[in-house]
Amino acid sequence: MERRIAERKSIEGVRFSELTALDDYNMIADTGVIIDASPSGFLVQIERGNIVQRDLKVTLSLETLIGRPVALFLPQMNLDLDGHITRAKHLGKGTFEIAIQFSMEVPEYWRECLVDLLPDPGEFEY
Repeated sequence: MERRIAERKSIEGVRFSELTALDDYNMIADTGVIIDASPSGFLVQIERGNIVQRDLKVTLSLETLIGRPVALFLPQMNLDLDGHITRAKHLGKGTFEIAIQFSMEVPEYWRECLVDLLPDPGEFEY
């Protein structure tokens, strides 16, 4: 198991859409939020109601997703991110947390720049 060496940055919840498994192109969740990120990967939260695949929706475990290649879309930035799922757990009350490690094809410099661009908590007023 690979150990985290990059410092994680808590961010203002950045919405994503269409978390899709790249091995079979089935959508896993229609929307969710990125809650922290680092140059090595990012952490997302998904509500049970946003999970699309029925077999995943009826269980309280998303561990079957570990190791799968995935992609998601950030509409605010018009950007696709891809990587593979390294961890998945149920936090309770229908909220799931999924850790995604960036694909090796994504240059480190680009990943560092992306993390710098993601909003800090409280950066935007609503």
